[in-house]
Order: sequence, then C-alpha cells, then structure tokens
Amino acid sequence: MSKLSSLAALGLAAHLLVPGLALAQYKVVAPDGRITYTDRPPTDGGSKVTPLRAQGGAESELARLPLALREPVSRYPVTLYTSNEVCLPCDSARALLRQRGIPYSEKQALSNEDKRQLEALIGALEVPALAIGAQVLRGFALESWQGYLDAAGYPRTSALPSSYQQPAATPLSGPPGQANKQAAPQPAFTPELPSDVPAQPPVRF
Repeated sequence: MSKLSSLAALGLAAHLLVPGLALAQYKVVAPDGRITYTDRPPTDGGSKVTPLRAQGGAESELARLPLALREPVSRYPVTLYTSNEVCLPCDSARALLRQRGIPYSEKQALSNEDKRQLEALIGALEVPALAIGAQVLRGFALESWQGYLDAAGYPRTSALPSSYQQPAATPLSGPPGQANKQAAPQPAFTPELPSDVPAQPPVRF
C-alpha cells in the first residue's frame, strides 16, 4: 500500500468528522495533545474544546491559515513528540517542520507520567516521533517524513506569514493549553535543512 493510500485509510474517520472546512466550528485538543477541527463538540469530557468563531463573527483559527494549509491541517494535524534534553534528531525534526511551514503541536516527555503516555501512544520510549493524523512515525528519517507529509497534502515550501509564531512545547500529560515554562516560542524561520541529512537514531529514555 502506498503512503498516500495508507494516510487516506488511516485518516478516513477523522475526515468524516470534518464535513467541510467552512462547517468547522470547534477546535478540539485531546488529552494527548492532538488537535482536530469539527462541527460538533466531543462528549467525552476529556478534551479541551475552543469555539472557532467568537462573538462578532471573528475569523476562525483555521480560516486564518493560508489556503494551502487548511485542508491538510484539518484532516491530518501534526504532533511532534520530543524531549527537553539534548536531542539532535529532535532539533532536525523541528527544523524540517519549520522549513516546510507546517503548523504543529509539540508535546514533550518530561515526567514519568509523560513517558507512560508516550509509550502508550507510539509504542516505545523514544523521541522524536511524529503523528500525522493517525499515522505515527518513530525516529527522524528525512525522506520518510517528507514522503508522509507530501502524501498528507502539506506544501514543500512554507506558506505561513512571516509573523507566524510556533506555539511553545507543552508537557505531554499536562493540562491542555498549559505551556511548558522551559520552552520558548520557536522562530518563524530557520535555516534550510540539508537534503542529504541521514536517518538519525532516536533518543531512548
């Protein structure tokens, strides 16, 4: 099965929950930090729900993104799992996402509870890991990550405005929206990642 077919199959359920970008009324942050957009608020009570349209008809968060990003972000939201310790593959992962201008949530495994959740989510105690919708990629491998991001519909070059600020990383098990005080917002631009970067071994806990 091709990467495109794999992503399409894995993302089908999420796609069915998003009838159309114009109908998305809520941003939903799950307990594991994954973000989805939907026209109906969840009923599980464990997720943080933010209405996308404030009083006065303000534009939704999704609508403020460039057109090229709206569909992939709604269908295949990207979450990067990292550590706050020295992790060169994590740095390479961030550089790739920022180079391509991909909005993503960064969740860090800091506490023992974070690590338990990380293992449950990706099946191992190692970082970096990338979730593209329901597809999880373990360990940074440039060509593989590029291929899956291409298949999900993310542009190869950044379409984000120069004013865009990457949100700070948050602890994986922390309350949704609680920022990791050790992490600062990432700059909107980083140097281009060399195309010959080899696969880097993951950092294991």
